[in-house]
Amino acid sequence: MNFWKINGIKLLRGNCYEIIKKMKNNSIDHVITSPPYNMNLRIRNGKYCSRQIVKEFSTKYNGFDDNLPMEEYFEFHKNVINELLRITRKYIFYIIQPVTGNKRALYKLLGEFNENIKEVIIWNKVTGQPAMAKNVMNSVFEYIIVFTKDKNDSISRQFKESNFNRGTLNNVWNVKRKRSVSNEHSATFPEELVENIILNFTNINETILDPFSGTGTTGISCIKNNRGYIGIELLENYFNTSINRFKRF
Repeated sequence: MNFWKINGIKLLRGNCYEIIKKMKNNSIDHVITSPPYNMNLRIRNGKYCSRQIVKEFSTKYNGFDDNLPMEEYFEFHKNVINELLRITRKYIFYIIQPVTGNKRALYKLLGEFNENIKEVIIWNKVTGQPAMAKNVMNSVFEYIIVFTKDKNDSISRQFKESNFNRGTLNNVWNVKRKRSVSNEHSATFPEELVENIILNFTNINETILDPFSGTGTTGISCIKNNRGYIGIELLENYFNTSINRFKRF
């Protein structure tokens, strides 16, 4: 099965870039997503290499190598973001952690889309996993990069539409990591983080797209808060896990 739908909730299985290329301009309201971080591209003897080649290791994205060469990672995300800007009426919330395997590509992307960046929110996870290597700081934050297609809108930090009152919402969010809902995917973000975005920036019955839907956390938050949802997932195991989660609501 490559398509599942019920009560305003849609889930598609496939390559997100190929799917969103076929979607109409301004066909969704917002994007809330967290792409793979390229965790398995590492440095060895001063050169990039795959962690799977160095030694056996279980990736956080079971069944997905997550080790693109840096330039391929950049080009893929540049293409995806450009398509998301085309199909999104309002804002794109791109949740990503800078790691060795994406750092150069990520900061290059920030430069590439500097005229589309509305805001950068810091997700403070409060506690981080201890660094695996000597002389490496523990990482306790991730970026939530907010993109807009309207370059005039990006000049100002003031949102045209929002649901929070003046002076009530910081751009650093302290949200503790939660245990994963699935042993297959240990990199899921907490529902509270998604709900912060949904409740502060979206409206009832608007449609939210997650092109890297994983095990469906964004979809669950949409169901709970009366938002429409379209999820796209490449891997069959995550696709099926999402369906099973959605069926409980």
